This record gives sequence, structure tokens and C-alpha cells, in this order.
Amino acid sequence: MSQKTKIAITGASGRMGQMLIKSVLETDSAELSGVIERAGHDWVGQDVGTAMGGKALGVLVSEDTAQVIAAADVVIDFTAPCATLGFAKAAADSGTAHVIGTTGLSDRDIADLNALAERTAIVRAGNMSLGVNLLVQLTKKVAAALGEDFDIEVVEAHHHHKVDAPSGTALMLGEAAAEGRGVNLADVSDRGRDGITGARKRGDIGFAVVRGGDIVGEHDVMFAAPGERVVLRHIATDRKVFSRGAITAALWAAKQKPGAYDMMDVLGL
Repeated sequence: MSQKTKIAITGASGRMGQMLIKSVLETDSAELSGVIERAGHDWVGQDVGTAMGGKALGVLVSEDTAQVIAAADVVIDFTAPCATLGFAKAAADSGTAHVIGTTGLSDRDIADLNALAERTAIVRAGNMSLGVNLLVQLTKKVAAALGEDFDIEVVEAHHHHKVDAPSGTALMLGEAAAEGRGVNLADVSDRGRDGITGARKRGDIGFAVVRGGDIVGEHDVMFAAPGERVVLRHIATDRKVFSRGAITAALWAAKQKPGAYDMMDVLGL
């Protein structure tokens, strides 16, 4: 019998944290080794199973980041940028693989994570679903095939609790479109339209954002030219698509050498 991969989860009380915990428990080849919450949170010291409203699991919610991460083979983290950097440092110190689904990371944050990846395996992705990562590949191919007569718009929709915009997935898609065209997204990104903005600049990649209700995640990449449009779309209706992808990434990352990876590496795309 092969040994199970020990997985720790950060942000245990959050919607994604609880979904990740459930997904680990449903995975035969994985073991929930620990869970983390911020200092002073009501869940700290409680059994995570009972804190979630179910039966005890024998795993206490901890605020001791270093201890929990050191005891795991891999830590999965869907929290906030400032917290993610702290978890990444602890993971690098202990040689624990780190799977990051946190969005809203700055260029400086990403540079810091890439430096820490010299000491442990880090898998970072704005979206971990298989469907979205296939959409990224399709976006790159279509952008490469269609010239600047086709305007590119990335349209995304999420629930009203989401704090960052555009979403990490939308930015992944924008990067894929820019790569397909051989340009730098920062040079062609159009992310703010309000008032008299003037005509659209040829070659720009636009972003439009919707926030409302309990939308899990919807992303369209529109290629619009006079007389025709090509629309690539992904709709997520259940957060399990993200947690399942994160578990797949965790099982893969636990076996990798130090380095910066993404879901394309995990899925072999």
C-alpha cells in the first residue's frame, strides 16, 4: 500500500478552504495533515470537522503556520496575497511543496514567489480547473490565428464577495491572447473604461468585469471583427472544479523538484 500524500490547507474557515478540506477527505491517496487559520480566529483550537458542522476528524485548527506546513508534504493555499507570501516562506523553509490558487498577486509578489521556488516546488495558477486551462490554450491558438482586425475582449463574472478584478483567470486568458499575438499584455491591456474614452485602440486586449449574486465563475474570450465574432467560453457552476484541480496539483507537486510550475505543467498541456 502506497503512503498517502499529507496535505495541509490554509484559510480553513473560508468557502474555498472548506471545499478543499472536503476534497482532501474524498481523495484516497491524500491525508489531511493540518489546517491553518489566522491568529485569534474562533476556529483555532477546535477540531476542524466539528467547526465545519460535521463529525470530528482528529485535526485541530492551528495558527502555527510553520509547524503545520513543516508536517505536510504539500500545502494548498487560496487566501490573500499578503498571507500567501508568508505561507510560501514557511513552505520554502521546510521544503514543503506549495499549491497557490490565490489571485490578486502583484508583479513583486510573483517575483518573490519565483525566488522561493528555488527552494521548493510551487504550483501557481489563477484557475485550476481542467476546462479553464484548456480554454487558455485555445485562446492562445485563436489569437495567433486571427489578426488585429479582430478585437479581443475578456469578459468575466463572479459572485459579489470577490475582492479583486479582473479575476486571476481573466488575466490568464489575457496573457494567453497576448502571447498568441506575440505582444506584452501590459502594453495592450485596456482595463478601465468610464466616460468619454475615445475609440478603441487597435490591438488592445480589453477586460470587462461583472460582480453579482453567487456566480461561481464565468469567462468569455471574444474575438470581434466586422461581420463576425468568435467566442470561447467556460462556465463553472460548482467550486469543486477548482478544489479537484488543486488536489491534482498537490499530488503532482509533492513529487517534484524545486521550481515554479503552473497547471499546464501539472496537466501536461
